[in-house]
Amino acid sequence: MVIPCGMTLGSHITVVGTPRWAHSEYDPKIAILKEGDEAVMVSQFMMELQGLKNVEGEDPPRILHFNPRLKGDWSGKPLIEQNTCYRMQLGSALRCEGWKSLADEDTCRWLQCVLIALLNELRVDGQVKYEKWIRDDDNKSEESKVTWWLNRLIGRTKKVTIDWPYPFAEGKLFILTVSAGLEGFHINVDGRHVTSFPYRTGFVLEDATGLSVNGDIDVHSVLAASLSTSHPSFLPQMHLEMVTKWKAPFLPFGHVELFIGILSAGSHFAERMAVRKSWMQHKLIKSSRVVARFFVALVRTVPARYIMKCDDDTFVRVDAVLKEARKIHGYRSFYIGNMNYHHNPLRHGKWAVTYEEWLEEDYPPYANGPGYIISSDIAKSIVSEFERHKLRLFKMEDVSMGMWV
Repeated sequence: MVIPCGMTLGSHITVVGTPRWAHSEYDPKIAILKEGDEAVMVSQFMMELQGLKNVEGEDPPRILHFNPRLKGDWSGKPLIEQNTCYRMQLGSALRCEGWKSLADEDTCRWLQCVLIALLNELRVDGQVKYEKWIRDDDNKSEESKVTWWLNRLIGRTKKVTIDWPYPFAEGKLFILTVSAGLEGFHINVDGRHVTSFPYRTGFVLEDATGLSVNGDIDVHSVLAASLSTSHPSFLPQMHLEMVTKWKAPFLPFGHVELFIGILSAGSHFAERMAVRKSWMQHKLIKSSRVVARFFVALVRTVPARYIMKCDDDTFVRVDAVLKEARKIHGYRSFYIGNMNYHHNPLRHGKWAVTYEEWLEEDYPPYANGPGYIISSDIAKSIVSEFERHKLRLFKMEDVSMGMWV
């Protein structure tokens, strides 16, 4: 589901669905097959609040990853896992395993838990990070010891409590609502609070421009309410921060000494504002001797002696960069940056490259992606060769530049 202007404080989305019955998986992603087993019975689904894809074609950032695992987790228990994925890097997972959160999700000895809990019980907008549900191994558990000691230390009288079952069941309809609070997202299932997930660095609510639900689930309906009616990056003239002094100067008619192209994604409004308010205020840029522009879509051509590429989370010392370029101006062609020599392709992980994509055991020399400079003749040659379909675009932009040079 597309959320055109993203979410805002108080926005909420309701999903009505039914988890499917567990099925056999021969290559489970959430468990390890025991010796002698051919398959694992798995029932799980994922609900994700996603941002926009960036200009490098990476998967969209996952602002909230909510993953109920009814069956098939390596722990052997039903649980809920929550996380974020920023620039293709998964954060630290929050696993809700049926114990009510007392202090932090990090494992600690029960006595430490007592002391921490007495001082401060970490919550999100006053809600615990995850609630308790009935477990089949709840006999004299670590949490039971903590609760017993807490009650004894503070003289709390025994209260009648209700033990709720795990909130999802195969073949049983549920109504799930995710709402945006001041400090994080809150998940309610069938009217009961289940988990709260604190906002993490790198995202703002307006970045949540899509909802994805997939896995072992039949979705019956989705309803969103109290959404934003405008996004600051869609209507920059109306945004308070987009006053005249933050706007880049007009492009000059003649040649410039240095052109800086900044790679950015449509949803990276905060990053672009940080750049506009910091190094883009340099006198060399304000005077149009140096031109800086964001690459969100196609950009007008600027005749320049040197061309620099950087990312929207890079701080550029414009004067120092220009000084380095001028040092070697006597050379007709140059490629400046933090160079990697004999760098081996990674065959696993985030930047994994298959042998079909790159057969050799090392890359040509290339400069790290946060910032590098090329001379104008190299830039013209690359554009010319690319238009004639003689250059190959590799999956990593900085390695591509090294190959082309």
